Amino acid sequence: QVQLVESGGGLVQAGGSLRLTCAASGRTLSSYAMGWFRQVPGKEREFVAAIRWSGGATYYEDSVKGRFTISRDNAKNTIYLQMNSLRPEDTAVYYCAAGSGIVVPTTADRYNYWGQGTQVTVSS
Repeated sequence: QVQLVESGGGLVQAGGSLRLTCAASGRTLSSYAMGWFRQVPGKEREFVAAIRWSGGATYYEDSVKGRFTISRDNAKNTIYLQMNSLRPEDTAVYYCAAGSGIVVPTTADRYNYWGQGTQVTVSS
């Protein structure tokens, strides 16, 4: 089992920045992919970014490329999402996810473990 805890959300003005943190515990993550997804009321969960624990390959949704950066800290079993140039349409609950044996880490149903989410609100 893997437990995930997100933090770092909040209220920020358009153009500002936030850094989200996801701390993982329970298992080693050497064969895992970890990702960030977001969801707003009435819409499906949307892929944002993902990273493979081993090797560090990264993946991004088109609208966040050049603005968001996903990274990992091996010693802390933690991933981060640095969010710059935030837009009102980035407003959502952001969820951290993890799973093993994921070939294409951009689909929510491929992940086994989920955090509780952290709210990001971007004002205009």
